[in-house]
Amino acid sequence: MKKGKKYVAASSLVEKNKAYTKEEAIELVKKTSTTKFDSSVEVAMRLNLDTKKADQQLRGAVVLPNGTGKTKKVLVIAKGDAAKEAKEAGADYVGDTDMLEKIEKENWFDFDVMIATPDTMPALGKLGKVLGPKGLMPNPKTGTVTMDTKKAVLEVKKGRVEYRTDSYGNVHAIIGKASFDNNKLIENLDAFVSLILKSKPSTVKGKYVKNIAVSTTMGPGIKIDVNSFDN
Repeated sequence: MKKGKKYVAASSLVEKNKAYTKEEAIELVKKTSTTKFDSSVEVAMRLNLDTKKADQQLRGAVVLPNGTGKTKKVLVIAKGDAAKEAKEAGADYVGDTDMLEKIEKENWFDFDVMIATPDTMPALGKLGKVLGPKGLMPNPKTGTVTMDTKKAVLEVKKGRVEYRTDSYGNVHAIIGKASFDNNKLIENLDAFVSLILKSKPSTVKGKYVKNIAVSTTMGPGIKIDVNSFDN
């Protein structure tokens, strides 16, 4: 695959095998943003996990101190007070079986995150085949199956990101936009990395974090020295 001129120019700023401090990496990631639009900045961590073991599959969510720069549309499946509180907290759509029918019959997906109360999960289960592959199925581990719909909606609106390990033991997340100032990106990066460090399964042998890198949409990866985080 031939890389574009902009990508090649951006890559030339990055030393191939160098692991940068997080401050240098964030400075550099902004310089390597090649898109006309405001690129997202993503962090990727390669972890020494055996994802065939259930206890080594990480999954969860973190509220980034400075948000992601993107406002997410939230659908809440709830009844009664939980539905009322979700509306008041700023959910974009609130409903019950009517919303589930809309998804099923109209193939409607005008939302980024779905939150549901535990009592609605049996009805939701029927849509698992549709919601699962899109990553939209609510899950207690990520705080999207809860009676506290108000808290869940507020967190998503503030900039909560979900993560889960892929089959190779990688986790990644958006930590902001290239237009964010350096400190805000560093704070978001710290929040994500420290949560992953704290989530280390007790059964992991040897070195836990193999690699940390940041990149922008369409930009090259920039390695960060793991020691630049307080682990």
